[in-house]
Amino acid sequence: MKNKIVRNIAAVLLGIIIGSIVNMSIISLGPLLVGVPEGVNPQDIESIKRNLHLYEAKHFLIPILAHGIGTLCGAFVATKIALSRKKIFAIIIGLWFLLGGSMMVYLLPNQPQWVIICDLVLAYLPMGWIGYKIADKKDNKNT
Repeated sequence: MKNKIVRNIAAVLLGIIIGSIVNMSIISLGPLLVGVPEGVNPQDIESIKRNLHLYEAKHFLIPILAHGIGTLCGAFVATKIALSRKKIFAIIIGLWFLLGGSMMVYLLPNQPQWVIICDLVLAYLPMGWIGYKIADKKDNKNT
C-alpha cells in the first residue's frame, strides 16, 4: 500500500516534470520555427506585453501547441507510472497545466480572445484525457 502511494505521487510529479520539459522545449524552439516580431525579446514578458500587437496567428500557435503537447505527454507519463486511479492523475496533470495557462492569460491579458479560448479550452483538460487514453490503450494491448 505504501509503495502504491509513493508510486502514484511519483507519477504526478514526473508527469509535471516531463510535461514542463516538453512544453518549454517547444516554446524555446518556437522563435526558430516561426520567428518573433522585430524588437521582441521572447524571454522577457514585458517585451512581449509591449509588442503583443505585432504578433500574428503563427506566433500564438506555438504556445498553444506547446501547452497541449506538454500536457498530453505529462498525462501519458503519469498514466504509465501510476498504479491506480490513472485517469484521475492524468486529469490532475491537465489541471496543473490549466493553472499555468490561466496564469499566462493573467500575465498577457491582451491576447486575442481566440487564443485564450483555444488555449484554455483545448490545450489542457482534453489533452490530459487524451494522454490518459493513449497510455491506457497501450497498457490494455500489452495485457
